[in-house]
Amino acid sequence: MEFTNSLIKGKLIKRYKRFFTDVQLSKEIVTAHCPNTGSMKGLLDEGNEVYLLPNNDPKRKLKFGLEIIKSRKNLVGVNTHMANRIVEHGIKNNLIKELSNYNTIKPEVFFNKETRFDFLLEKKDQKTFIEVKNVTLFREKETAEFPDAPTARGIKHLLTLIDAIKKGYKTYLIFLVQIQNMEYFKIAKDIDEEYYKNYLKAKKAGVNFLAYRCAINSKKIFIDKKIKIIND
Repeated sequence: MEFTNSLIKGKLIKRYKRFFTDVQLSKEIVTAHCPNTGSMKGLLDEGNEVYLLPNNDPKRKLKFGLEIIKSRKNLVGVNTHMANRIVEHGIKNNLIKELSNYNTIKPEVFFNKETRFDFLLEKKDQKTFIEVKNVTLFREKETAEFPDAPTARGIKHLLTLIDAIKKGYKTYLIFLVQIQNMEYFKIAKDIDEEYYKNYLKAKKAGVNFLAYRCAINSKKIFIDKKIKIIND
């Protein structure tokens, strides 16, 4: 996925009210939209290098959007809205080997009245639901983690994926690691023990879990390689 405009490098001052980020550019301080309402644990140190996407839409109040933060020498893609686009690009270009050669890809499909999954894939008589989780947390060298805060919504998705299996669907949950240099992935069970318990339950029920790392630079982000999930 290529960025629509060239990114502009700056220095992080602070993020506040979830949606706002103050950034020092070369000659001015600007307020950028933060397209990530999560905790962004470990990424928000003052002075971190950041990359902003300029926006010239006159209808938008903020003229920049935060796309990338550099933390502990690794670039991290923080725009959660990019995650599904990256995965869709990966499926269409056979970058996710487990999901290759599907006939149709439908985004944002309702499974029931309360829950819709990110994608429904179809080929012959097989229908497959895909849920995507964007990963930006890393606390150990080469190891990405999810979640970065307790997530009731994430647990709901795990349980609904189990329900989908019971109704004849194949199911996958993709942990999309938008962090450079990661070789492993694990559930952050110290952050959300209930999510970890339900992850194990879903795994036993037949939900397929994948972790794929992205290649990231100031021009584009795309799926690079599969990495190992190391939870028990």
